[in-house]
Amino acid sequence: MIKLPETENYKFVQNRNCEYFPCHKTNNPDEFNCLFCFCPLYMLKDKCGGNLKYTKNIKNCSDCILPHVKGKGYDHVMEKMKEVVKIGSERG
Repeated sequence: MIKLPETENYKFVQNRNCEYFPCHKTNNPDEFNCLFCFCPLYMLKDKCGGNLKYTKNIKNCSDCILPHVKGKGYDHVMEKMKEVVKIGSERG
């Protein structure tokens, strides 16, 4: 039987020593989550659910803070990972 954690601290990591911290504009740097420094949803293109735009056919996520929002970002990414796994298995 797997014991579930009693807290949700695993959903939040912050690296204030990073030379890019915070890497996106935010009004609340104390709640900026660095866990998904490289967004695992990038491959979902415009179906990632974030605030993105395309610049010369390149996905531009510079205005997206969704994966970095404490609590909400983790849950969103984990839900969308089902789609990432599906795409990966179809390509495999």
